[in-house]
Amino acid sequence: MTDTITTRPEAETFVHPALFYQGLEEYVRETGSFVRGALAADEPVFVAVPTSRLDALRQELGPDAASVDFADMTELGRNPGRILAALQGFADRHPGRAARIIGEPIWAGRSRAEILEATRHEALINTAFHDRRATILCPYDTSCLPSSVIADARRTHPTLIENSRTGSSSAYTAAEVVCADCDVPLPEPDAAEVCLEYAAGDLGEVREQADAWARRMELSPARRGDLVIAISEAAANSVAHGGGSGTLRLWTSACGTAVAEVRDGGRLSDPLAGRRRPSLASSNGGRGLWMIHQLCDLVEVRAQETGLTLRLHVSPAHV
Repeated sequence: MTDTITTRPEAETFVHPALFYQGLEEYVRETGSFVRGALAADEPVFVAVPTSRLDALRQELGPDAASVDFADMTELGRNPGRILAALQGFADRHPGRAARIIGEPIWAGRSRAEILEATRHEALINTAFHDRRATILCPYDTSCLPSSVIADARRTHPTLIENSRTGSSSAYTAAEVVCADCDVPLPEPDAAEVCLEYAAGDLGEVREQADAWARRMELSPARRGDLVIAISEAAANSVAHGGGSGTLRLWTSACGTAVAEVRDGGRLSDPLAGRRRPSLASSNGGRGLWMIHQLCDLVEVRAQETGLTLRLHVSPAHV
């Protein structure tokens, strides 16, 4: 990705540092100090990190861990599109107070597709929290993550912590630029098992074909239902907001994951659509896209001049 320096978040009350660390000892020292600082200031703390880091930090905190909300990021953030709503939900539960959050959305072993969506998430944190009193610390293990991931962390975080020193990132880049850079072409599948063009009046056929195909997959009834609902929501969005028609393709990945792709002529006018919980009072608050993110293990989004593409991944390994 290319570096493009643009404006920083306007509010002084939101702080979004990337913590570059090497090894577990440095990790628990830095994140433990962050948590204890929050507790000393009587600020609510939420920690969402991968399983192994979660256990180590709990042990480091000892009795102080009882005052912290924890979540396993490998579950919460399996689909990176779900993370932002969880962070905002925690802050919303503490109105009038400055929230402190540790969120580690990228770890060794993440796929390239997951890393792209997690990078998009990191950029959009700056948009979603720019007017809130909060600090979100994002650890990055520089000993095992690709250099491209570390370079992107410098673009998505206004503040960097390296070797226990805090400074500004000269590579910090506006969220819309980072998100546009994440809209790289999606790889073509070897073969789509189903290809269906649809328009208004065809949504019943979309559901029927999706359900018939999903029944041939090694998916539990619940996961099959999740996939069919997600496809139905995406196709309904095409009819309502994507030019009135779209194309559905279905195939199986090499690792057995069910993949559904919905393409249409739509635009993503709000980059936060689907990533934050829609208001119940809103008539069009991105409910369909938000539901899709909750149901799928990964949602790849490509918003380009030619239209909008969603790739929905549902794995039989997850329940």
